[in-house]
Amino acid sequence: MTTELRGKSAIVGTGHAGFGEAHGLTAYDVMAQSALAALGDAGLNLSDVDGLFCTMMEDSMPALMAAEYLGIQPRFIDGTMSGGSSFVNYLTSATMALDAGLCDVALIVYGSNQRTASGRLVTASRPPAYEAPYNPRYPISAYAMAAARHMHEYGTTREQLADVAVAARAWAQRNPEAFERGPLTREDVLGARMVGDPLTVRDCCLVTDGGGAIVMVHADRARDFPKAPVYVLGSAAESSHRQISQMKDFTVTAARASGARAFAAAGVTPADIQAVELYDAFTINTILFLEDLGFCAKGEGGAFVEGGRIAPGGVLPVNTNGGGLSCVHPGMYGIFTVIEAARQIRGDAPGIQLKDIDLALAHGNGGVLSSQVTAILGSQNTL
Repeated sequence: MTTELRGKSAIVGTGHAGFGEAHGLTAYDVMAQSALAALGDAGLNLSDVDGLFCTMMEDSMPALMAAEYLGIQPRFIDGTMSGGSSFVNYLTSATMALDAGLCDVALIVYGSNQRTASGRLVTASRPPAYEAPYNPRYPISAYAMAAARHMHEYGTTREQLADVAVAARAWAQRNPEAFERGPLTREDVLGARMVGDPLTVRDCCLVTDGGGAIVMVHADRARDFPKAPVYVLGSAAESSHRQISQMKDFTVTAARASGARAFAAAGVTPADIQAVELYDAFTINTILFLEDLGFCAKGEGGAFVEGGRIAPGGVLPVNTNGGGLSCVHPGMYGIFTVIEAARQIRGDAPGIQLKDIDLALAHGNGGVLSSQVTAILGSQNTL
């Protein structure tokens, strides 16, 4: 996104459905319930939607299927699939479509029933041809390699990784919408079942059902809706590879580039951000993204997160809903980073509501650290 698009669009509605376990519902049922919740939040109806932005885990034409299920005929659709980063990336394409007059009401939406349908990650991805012979456990093996390399390169410890999970749980314990709210200690994480050395099961995201939706309009109309608008100030994407074997450096992600361009478009710096919502599929993600987005230097992420520094009352609020590690992770988590960032700015977060939030960051990750998308959201005060 260029500086010319700064503040040209706004989020005026958010919604979700099926968190945890959505028994008896299909993925498209959850998607539709999420869409209706977001439209209700914005005071709109399905008939108002003329721009649809959607991808799903198990369908090759998700936007068309979603439009048919919802009974709408949008004049602009985007079903680009870049994994969990897709939904943060839709903020850019929706902003461009709204600014160009290609649609008036943009609906970004997702749904999944992976927990009740199968109890495991659902993916349409084929095993990478040059990795399949080694029988990796997708995607855990890829993230385990990144964690192991970071530990080797910078001295990051398993205890520091565990502190990421403990911090996420501390936020989730105050969020009635979170799926996991029980106590969790560093020792619990370290002593949990090893699934991909050095990652235990508590270093891994949840497997849940759930869906989310976001309603966007052009900034000119943003103040005509019931809730305070949340403006898209800057967003940027960068992709570096598809297979983890093609990642040049396991300790450096494309978030370094996407973050720099998003901050430049928004005209702010990491020091200005009051709430950080990251795609924490694994504990190493949080450390890598905090470094690459500029909240700490490369190699210092482990020290940055240890001892409750990103937990409630710490130096930087990170994943204030509990994240994918403790709140919800229905196959793809990216849309929930945007929803939580928007709700913190609006002042109606379901868990710990931070005080006077004007600037928040949402960051999406897709594939195996493959696609990175960063968005900076702001209140009316930031325009």
